[in-house]
Amino acid sequence: MFRLLPSVRNHLLAVWAELDLTPAQARLVERLDADHPLPMTELANALCCDASNVTGLVDRLETRGLIERAASPDDRRVKMIALTKAGAVLQAALRKRVSELPPFMTSLSPSEQETLRDILRKAQGTEPGDHEER
Repeated sequence: MFRLLPSVRNHLLAVWAELDLTPAQARLVERLDADHPLPMTELANALCCDASNVTGLVDRLETRGLIERAASPDDRRVKMIALTKAGAVLQAALRKRVSELPPFMTSLSPSEQETLRDILRKAQGTEPGDHEER
């Protein structure tokens, strides 16, 4: 597994760079939903970082028009973060590209890829029906 991790990491770094995202920005975009804004504190917890770090990420993504912030209707001190339409397009592209096979898996036959997928799902404790087919 440790020998494969650099290949997976390089695949992700290439995808993120292609979309002009840092790893932290990509993780933030992945967490968001245009229809269900999240409080910045919840994003900070999900990203395992300080709220001040999220502010910087949000500032840069907001400047690009990918996310928007608004005051919570329940507490104006709480800033809610949501994807814009452009952000949703980027998120879809991110999810599509990240779901593509990393280079080390392209040498496996389709049957071997399915077997590896099933083994990894079992190792992480999920059932085959819990995810899409890839």
